Amino acid sequence: MQTSSNKQVYTLDPLTDRRWPQFLAGHSEASVFHSPEWLLALRDSYRYEPVVFTTSKEGPLESGVVFCHIRSWITGNRLVSVPFSDHCEPLATDQELNLILRAVSHYRKQYGYRYSEFRPLSGTDAWDEQSIFAANEKFTLHTINLRADAATIYRNFHDSCIRRKIKRAEKEKLTLESGNSEELLHKFRHLLLLTRRRHKLPPQPAKWFSNLAHFLGDSLKIYVASKDGIPAASIFTISYKKTLMYKYGCSDAQFHNLGGMPLLFWKAIQEGQQAGMEYFDLGRSSADDPGLLAFKGHLGGIASPLSYYRDTLSSRATETHDQPRMHWARNTLARLPEPLLLGAGNLLYRHFA
Repeated sequence: MQTSSNKQVYTLDPLTDRRWPQFLAGHSEASVFHSPEWLLALRDSYRYEPVVFTTSKEGPLESGVVFCHIRSWITGNRLVSVPFSDHCEPLATDQELNLILRAVSHYRKQYGYRYSEFRPLSGTDAWDEQSIFAANEKFTLHTINLRADAATIYRNFHDSCIRRKIKRAEKEKLTLESGNSEELLHKFRHLLLLTRRRHKLPPQPAKWFSNLAHFLGDSLKIYVASKDGIPAASIFTISYKKTLMYKYGCSDAQFHNLGGMPLLFWKAIQEGQQAGMEYFDLGRSSADDPGLLAFKGHLGGIASPLSYYRDTLSSRATETHDQPRMHWARNTLARLPEPLLLGAGNLLYRHFA
């Protein structure tokens, strides 16, 4: 595809090429977002086709950056590494990455896509001054070091916002369940609908969560806290290698004062430590969600910057112009009856990864 220093960039299918899972198994920076299981869930839920760009033609892989083709008549066609991930580290040295990104940009132009985007865990100097990749969106990532002892982690919780609420949840005798059964998935989706309506957004398609449960198997766990048999709060976690990842959370507002959510995180931390997990990845948060940023900080999460990079940047002027229209759309969504709200999620999410 593109050559430099006697190296060329090739593409492979990560769902059929057996070198890809072997490469991930030996790479310290591989995450669940690189995995065939995550990519299969994306393909079966949203029809995104994955592709890996690599400098290795044959034999064991030396590098790999995974993208997905997103084809949308609403938002346009593009390459994203990878959809619905919080981050997806390029698995390549700086020299290899520079070569791969130039090939990706050329590939994107060849097929007439709007842009290509990748989501590294940290900023990188891999591209030279000729590269057109630049930071487009900025977030904050929080992580908890699970190698510390449980008592230290508990002490790092905010006293009134977390520890006191855990004690309240225990006093209220909230019951806890965990696993990936269809029953727990149903409870999670019920709470997700309530939460997304509060936020004036449609819920993600039920098929997405069912596919994640199917393809990720026991590495996926749903935690549910209930009061007198009524689901009050739920979180969705994924284990991959030595990392426990929080991916989704939802709750019933009438039970917020009972401390269900802090109790679930504490339970997940304890079980993660028992399973030998070393890090708890709390996921990304945006600056326009100060409540979520504060909550993750109160859990003792260490904050680090997270940037997404594109080779064609969004127009901030266009985004500002669209804000009143988006406000109107969200207010309309919040008033939709349940069947229509679910239908909106089924229709829209594949276009806005």
